This record gives sequence, C-alpha cells and structure tokens, in this order.
Amino acid sequence: MIIDIHTHTFPDRIAAIAVDKLKKASRCSSMSDGTRDGLLLAMRRAQVDRAVVLPVVTNPVKAASMNDVSISLTQQDGLIYFGGIHPDTPDAGSELKRIADAGLKGVKIHPVYQGTDIDDPRFLRILEKAGELGLIVLMHAGEDIGFPGVIRCSPEQTAHALDQVGPVRMICAHMGGWRNWDEVTDCLAGRGLYLDTAFTLERITPLYEGAYDDDFLNMLDKETFCHLVNTFGADHILFGSDSPWGDPAKTIALIRSMPLPAEQIDAILGGNAQKLLGISFISRSLQLCITPSTSLTADPPPSRGSWHGGSHD
Repeated sequence: MIIDIHTHTFPDRIAAIAVDKLKKASRCSSMSDGTRDGLLLAMRRAQVDRAVVLPVVTNPVKAASMNDVSISLTQQDGLIYFGGIHPDTPDAGSELKRIADAGLKGVKIHPVYQGTDIDDPRFLRILEKAGELGLIVLMHAGEDIGFPGVIRCSPEQTAHALDQVGPVRMICAHMGGWRNWDEVTDCLAGRGLYLDTAFTLERITPLYEGAYDDDFLNMLDKETFCHLVNTFGADHILFGSDSPWGDPAKTIALIRSMPLPAEQIDAILGGNAQKLLGISFISRSLQLCITPSTSLTADPPPSRGSWHGGSHD
C-alpha cells in the first residue's frame, strides 16, 4: 500500500486563480491543477492507494465550515481528509473535539501561513487539546518558499513548543524543517516525531528562467535524507508529495532510489502511514473515481503565498 500523507486541493471554482497566485508568490511551477480531480489523476499515475488532503485555514472564522466539508468528503475515492484549525479560531478546543468526534484522524496547522509562531500560547492550547483527543497534528515545519525570511516554526521553536505541552502525535512536514535541515537532528531527535518528505526530494521547477540560482533548486540530498531516516527511525518517516506542488510519481521514485533496505522503503511509502492512520489493507486495484468537485479544502491564499493552500506545507 502506498499512502501520500501530504496533499492539498482547492475547490474547482477558485483552483486556477489560487494556484496561479501561489505560483507567482513562490516563483515555482505546480505539478497539477490543484483540484480534487487533479489529485486523483496524479494518484492513479503514481499508483498511490490513499492520500491525505490537508486544509489550511487562513481565516479563523471559516474553520468550522471547512471542517464540515472535510467531514462530508473523507474516505471517498481513496482520499482521507484532515480537519483544519487556526490559532485564532473561536473556541478552538470545541472545534477540535468536533473534528475528533466526527472521525477525522488529524488536523493541519501552518504557522507561517497563519501568522503565528508555533510556540505561541494560541498554538500551545491547540497542541495540548489535540494530544488529549488523540488527533494527529501535521504541521508545516521550517521556512516557506512563498514567505522568504519569515521564521515561525523552526526546529528550535518546535522543540520549545513541545516542551510546554503534553504528548501529541505530530508530523513535522518537509523532513522536520524546510531549509532548516541542519537543525532538525539537534532540536527534534528523540521526541517520537514523524517527518514527511513533502517538497524536499524533488528538484524545484522554477516558474521562469532566472527565478532562482541553480544551487537553490536542489533540496535535500541523499546523504542528509538517509541521516534523518536513521536518526528518527525509518518507522517515523512518511511519504508526502505536497501535491499539487510535487509530483507523487517522482517523489516515490526518489524514495525508492535511496540506499535503504527494501523493508524501510516500503514502510516509508505507506506502511508507517497505514499504522498511524489505522488503515486496513486494500488492493492497489482500487478504482479512483473522477467526479466533478465543488469541495472546499482551503481558503484562497493571502497576498503572499505559501505552498499551502495548496501548500508548501
């Protein structure tokens, strides 16, 4: 079983506008159109059995309505929807309980996109409550290509936050901290965290020639990736593509090219997520239905984009 733990979609009515806005802000190309159907097509091409769709709440008062959609759509066509929460969501604790009671497995947070440091008390109450409820928290970690220089969730800040809350099942996206990989081991090892591979292994595809220096286009090298796998344990690494910003097929191929034992590769590609999410085995012959979508899984992005909205979450 292959499970993509980190994907995003936009509703059809705003997908083209939202993806275009994020592409311009990040100066990067997208790998699909950002719609639900686009994700399903990418899954079929890559032979992905399940994908987790992550809503990013940028307007705190919209959390409930976005979660209503996640609750209504989850477990359809091989898609597992997480809930979303904003640090300024009114009565965030009650909304988290509603998410858990509805059977959603976790929530997505994005400190950069949501303009709040991860060790801010508003996020601490969310982490504490999510831990009490058994919800997985998938957090954008590290820098964000759409917000250069903005530091909201560095490995050091993440460690500081975790020191102040009870146990919580957390996935730190982008292998623990995008472009902060030299800090991840020192700050976060030994905490039982999961890391996902979203937007870390593929070479960045710039939106236009000269958008970035060539060296910047390369991300995590094999040596550093394997070091993080060995440090955190292969059983705590999760395949994520960051679709529409990453190509699931390319990310899978890169993971399979790593000098790791076959059983570790299989665990990273799906076995670990299967256990974490409590998914029973299904055959790869699962037919993913392509149907028109009007789902709302992310707000339109703010004036400066992030991979999240779609995500560089």
